[in-house]
Amino acid sequence: MGFGQAVKVLILGGTSDARALAQSLDGDGRFDVVTSLAGRVRDPLLPAGRVRVGGFGGVDGLASWIREHDIGAVVDATHPFAAQISENAVAAGATTSIPVAALRRRAWVPGPGDRWTAAASVQDAATIVGDRPRRVFLTIGRQGVGAFGGDATSWFLVRSIDPPDADLPPQHELLLARGPFTVDAERDLMRSRRIDLIVSKNSGGAMTEAKLVAARELGLPVVMIERPRPPHGDLETDSVADVVTWLDDHL
Repeated sequence: MGFGQAVKVLILGGTSDARALAQSLDGDGRFDVVTSLAGRVRDPLLPAGRVRVGGFGGVDGLASWIREHDIGAVVDATHPFAAQISENAVAAGATTSIPVAALRRRAWVPGPGDRWTAAASVQDAATIVGDRPRRVFLTIGRQGVGAFGGDATSWFLVRSIDPPDADLPPQHELLLARGPFTVDAERDLMRSRRIDLIVSKNSGGAMTEAKLVAARELGLPVVMIERPRPPHGDLETDSVADVVTWLDDHL
């Protein structure tokens, strides 16, 4: 890499955080940025700058791609539940001696009036839900819905951007929608469907937090699926500005 040449940065994206980072770096001559999307959403919101779509083929494939494209740094800004790509990013960074930062939004925490039950996994949440009949608002995206597919006792409002690939519960309504959502709309939705339980992944962020505010106002319980523990790279932050400073300091 010659003097004055832009540093190539790979953003592992697909989130609003990744789009905010790409927008912040777009037009900054110090960096040449490409955002990689997994390709799991049919009509994704595209970030500023260059984009690639598709997987890398595990740690070895990602490491090879980093070398072939002369990447100087990797920023993992994937969904907090995309555990495999986060692990692959740290491992590929170690293999190639390339620094890896994680831009990861803060987890939600319960406050006064919240009625949360922690679930260690999607399967654990399905077990908790299945102990008696309920009207469930299932807001975990399309991945993991299959864990509830065999529950014939409860009724489910299943919300996701794209239709789930797995079998849906026998009694369900599928609602295809993309956030952000408002508290008023979430409250009206829960009332109109007579929801008595919400199931959510602890994704964090503002885009889908309104459902938790509405649940609190309505006094509804929430089964909150805890995040997987991510590997540690060279930096972990929830701030786009911190990542830009890190890139400037290290590269």
